[in-house]
Amino acid sequence: MERYTLKNGIKTIIKKNNNTPRIAIVLYIKLNNDEPKSGLYYLMTQLFFQGTKNRTSEQLANELDENAIDLNIEKKADYIRFKLLCLNEDVNLALEILQDILENSTFDEFEKEIIKIKGEFESDLDSAKIQAQDNYYRTIFKNHPYGLGRKEVIEEIDKIQKEDLLKALEDIRNQGQKNISVAGDIDKNVVISLLEKHIGNLKITETEDNRKQVEPLNQDLISVIEKEDANQAQIFRGWRFPSVYTEDYPAIILLNTILGSSGLSSRLFLELREKQGLAYTVRSVYEPFVLSGHFFVYIATEPKNIKTSLKGFEKEINKIMTEIISDKELEEAKNNAIGKRQFYKETNLLEASLNGYYEFLGLGFNYEEELINKIKSITKEQIIDTASKYFSKNSALCVLAPKKYLVEADLLKI
Repeated sequence: MERYTLKNGIKTIIKKNNNTPRIAIVLYIKLNNDEPKSGLYYLMTQLFFQGTKNRTSEQLANELDENAIDLNIEKKADYIRFKLLCLNEDVNLALEILQDILENSTFDEFEKEIIKIKGEFESDLDSAKIQAQDNYYRTIFKNHPYGLGRKEVIEEIDKIQKEDLLKALEDIRNQGQKNISVAGDIDKNVVISLLEKHIGNLKITETEDNRKQVEPLNQDLISVIEKEDANQAQIFRGWRFPSVYTEDYPAIILLNTILGSSGLSSRLFLELREKQGLAYTVRSVYEPFVLSGHFFVYIATEPKNIKTSLKGFEKEINKIMTEIISDKELEEAKNNAIGKRQFYKETNLLEASLNGYYEFLGLGFNYEEELINKIKSITKEQIIDTASKYFSKNSALCVLAPKKYLVEADLLKI
């Protein structure tokens, strides 16, 4: 693996993987500004496929399909990511299409796309789980863009004008941190030459991160949604956790593995599903962003089980905060966590995405090896110390259920 800096200052990671027929190229563009209108960046990423000055949306779709070029564009909390996957011999064409999208997107179909997005998001919110999850993010990241969900987009997306989209495109082209990650069987000099040709017009400026900072969670928050036709109660309870830059990051990964991300062997699964039969789905999730992070436990259960489920969560959280885990459980958690991470490098696209992500975070493209070694060295004492440090803080609880069961669980007054 090698690092190279393009003439425009964009850092590029190149990983040579011999005898692989398809090459992956991933471009990260950091978002340095909060959206002036909710849904602006997401709308822009969807419109990238709706035509340029040189290609109609149909021509673009046909050209990608006929040449087996996979182009995926994602708007995330902290960045926009462009993922290209193509045959080795089609790299020039794939990068030319990406260049055309970044330089010549017209956004002429923005009104039609707004209608489409609103319809999709309204349909999403028919799902009790998605409605509850959106509400959880809104609560755990109260008054911050990380907490904006589908509801906010539906309310504001009509205010977006074509000029807003053109300005947003100009901003991401000319401002902020950018990096590229490549993985595949292709000559380094060829890749660099093509990147200079097609990505060379992008700019990097030393602009500050102007996004709103995440305010502390100074009290426990409870938010409920009354949904009379809900067959299941949707329960999310979360805590603020730090991002990947914390020294506790490896221990948090293991904490998540032990509690609920390791499937059949996780504590929440064994206790709440297998022993108590409360639900089919129960898990934990740790999600780090650049400015903050969070850790939540989730269960979908019969509405009558809300109180029992919350007590089950509390029992398992208190247990991992106060009781030293066994050597066997720690070793199994390490093997599980490290085993899952091997998947991240199974394909060129996965590897390019991971290497690029670490470079984007400023951790270095080879951080994965360092992280695995840190995970291996975590002790039982570090697990209990990390759990105590973060689970003892304020939390956000969000529950969706029929009113009757919210009242019975003391979450809603009559």
